[in-house]
Amino acid sequence: MSDSQLWDDVDDYFTSRLAPDDEALEAALRENDAAGLPHISVTAAQGKFLQLLAQAQGARHILEIGTLGGYSTIWLARALPEDGRLVSLEYNAKHAEVATRNLARAGLDRIAEVRVGPALESLPKLADENPAPFDLVFIDADKANNAHYVEWALRLTRTGSLIVVDNVVRGGRVVDASSSEPDVVGTRAAIELIGTHPRLSGTAIQTVGSKGYDGFALARVLD
Repeated sequence: MSDSQLWDDVDDYFTSRLAPDDEALEAALRENDAAGLPHISVTAAQGKFLQLLAQAQGARHILEIGTLGGYSTIWLARALPEDGRLVSLEYNAKHAEVATRNLARAGLDRIAEVRVGPALESLPKLADENPAPFDLVFIDADKANNAHYVEWALRLTRTGSLIVVDNVVRGGRVVDASSSEPDVVGTRAAIELIGTHPRLSGTAIQTVGSKGYDGFALARVLD
């Protein structure tokens, strides 16, 4: 058995016992496939992990940068109370339309909204609204701008908020300091920022599974 097959099998086992998809989640994946969206959503186990993080935070306000078809958005929004709020930013209008339908089907459109446009344009507009601080920020958009997204997350959060940056291992390419690939350069810049910023305490975890070899960074906002 290959390593990748073993990783898939282990993911399937954990998912079936700990994070089984329900009809709304399965329908979201079907909708994403039908619309031709890339197969880059978080796995069910990762979605459940994000949900548990939000619940452990007692999150009332969540910001997601990078919606795709809204699969991770559903997991996160389900962690919120009835009067909670989730704002998800998506560059691609087609993806946003799919996500909006998926959220409505899941009964979450009252607390979760998708805003369309480049995140670095949407974030200043969001800040101008002077929203309540976000308790958790999930960053899963274009990797070249990861450091910029972390900086914006700092502006829009509070002491104790969590910032999660997905896909930071890049199949191991993150260790290549000479790389000029935008995803590697952007990810390394985000890791350096988390490691040196006086208001952040963070770590990064390597993962294997249905999405191959990757990982995520987790940072807590300090005083």
